[in-house]
Amino acid sequence: MLKRLILGVSTVAVLLAGASWIFRKEIILFAVTSTGRMEVAPNRPIEWMPGPATSIVPAQGRPPNIIFILADDLGINDISTFGGGVAGARVPTPNIDRLAAQGAVFTNAYSGTATCAPSRAMLMTGRYPTRTGFEFTPTPNGMGRVVSMFAEDLRGKSAMPPMTWNEAADGDGPAFNEKGLPGEEVTIAEILKTRGYHNVHIGKWHLGGAAPFRAVSQGFDESLLLANGLHLPESHPNVVNAKLPFDPLDKFFWARMQFAADYDRAGVAPVDEPFAPGGYLADYWTDEAVRVIEANRNRPFFLYLAHWGVHTPLQATKEDYDAVGNIQPHRLRVYAAMVRSIDRSVGRILDKLEKEGLAENTIVVFSSDNGGAGYLGLPEVNAPYRGWKITLFEGGIRVPMFIKWPARIAPGTVIKAPAAHIDVMPTFAAAAGATLPKGVAIDGQNLLPAAMGKGAITRPDDTIFWSSGFYKVVRSGGWKLQINERQNRSWLFNLADDPTERNDLARSRPEKLAELQALIDKHWADARPPLYPSTTESPTCIDRTLADLPCPENSYVIWPN
Repeated sequence: MLKRLILGVSTVAVLLAGASWIFRKEIILFAVTSTGRMEVAPNRPIEWMPGPATSIVPAQGRPPNIIFILADDLGINDISTFGGGVAGARVPTPNIDRLAAQGAVFTNAYSGTATCAPSRAMLMTGRYPTRTGFEFTPTPNGMGRVVSMFAEDLRGKSAMPPMTWNEAADGDGPAFNEKGLPGEEVTIAEILKTRGYHNVHIGKWHLGGAAPFRAVSQGFDESLLLANGLHLPESHPNVVNAKLPFDPLDKFFWARMQFAADYDRAGVAPVDEPFAPGGYLADYWTDEAVRVIEANRNRPFFLYLAHWGVHTPLQATKEDYDAVGNIQPHRLRVYAAMVRSIDRSVGRILDKLEKEGLAENTIVVFSSDNGGAGYLGLPEVNAPYRGWKITLFEGGIRVPMFIKWPARIAPGTVIKAPAAHIDVMPTFAAAAGATLPKGVAIDGQNLLPAAMGKGAITRPDDTIFWSSGFYKVVRSGGWKLQINERQNRSWLFNLADDPTERNDLARSRPEKLAELQALIDKHWADARPPLYPSTTESPTCIDRTLADLPCPENSYVIWPN
């Protein structure tokens, strides 16, 4: 009897051990994502700081209001202005198109880089990571471990090397909330404060969560903050979810993300009391943006509306999901519905400005923080360009950028010269009549002379640079060189003849490669080290989505973050 009992216990132990091994990834995922979850209070109304009841200076005699609307991970082919549109142009973007038609369209506009946070830092400062050190996108604690672990499942489907996670670097670096834009950097909000602007941030920040790095410590008077990452609760009666079983990032997001917002006010220490947003994020933030415009109609204001859409997790309202029609696959239909919500937001902002009599002297800019992501499994989002978010091919960094200012910019203006996110800060400063900070090197250029037909965009050596650690890129005079030091690989393209980067000239044009390599060497010669180390190295297929592996041999880039 005792022997049978011992044998039975041993068998159970073996079975439990086997089950633990089989489900070890799910166990680790649960352990990582269940720690640090927030208590989220019910929704509460925002009491926006009121402006004056009447305007001391007539609206036409004061500096322009400025509204910057930033989408997240929006592919350039998602915008029907360029002849595209989601799902083979079945879902147009009429409100974004309206903004573009009423102002200047930059047909060769670029993000700061191919991931979220460094691109946003360049928007705020007009400076490259080689000056600020803000090189890599901060990721939540445990994310690198979990994502690299589930990425192992892709190894048998591709010639790409595995994603790696550097546990030592992750442990030795600052905590997630401490990975922020240094306070000594001067942001556009701080510049506009010198001209009497009231500055409001709504949405994603991603430049540091600790008090010294938050928006209200970087020149903003108020900030309604994305405190976590669901667009609606997963079980909400009005939500349609699309999970991506082939994407390791998606597993982490659904396990870790919550539906939460936070509100900060300058001069008041952040209390970190997250609360439930008042609806689907794109619509809720737009509701509050409309209230901000109304509260500040009698003084110059800067509104930075940084949407979370169309970033994963993919979630749409049932109304938008039904409105876009029977699009397949399901994830594309949900994505299309999310694009529709961003377009609706732009329309509501434009309508509110017209209703308040502010449209004539308000600058409205629309862009995306980087190109569309290949991990969505949607192959057309960046068409016709190669590459995705997490690559520096054109698909990862080509973005829409439209500037509307009826008082100064003629409708239908088209600018073909390259423009970039580092240009936003000096452009807004010039529009406000503000002086750039003394003793601070600004890499961006003022775009207004080109937009108003009074000049051209000029740059030192006619160059724009991009980077993520050992992956470095320069565009100069219509040529573009990418080098990836980890792969010992270079790609050289003549964008004037080959804008979609199909014909690699690295071997056939060694003199041009050497010329551009010299520009890269010069740019990085005295670069500031990154503020914190990269913790992951991710291979990304250039021409296939994560749902369409295997990746052809040598058709990938390795991205450090």
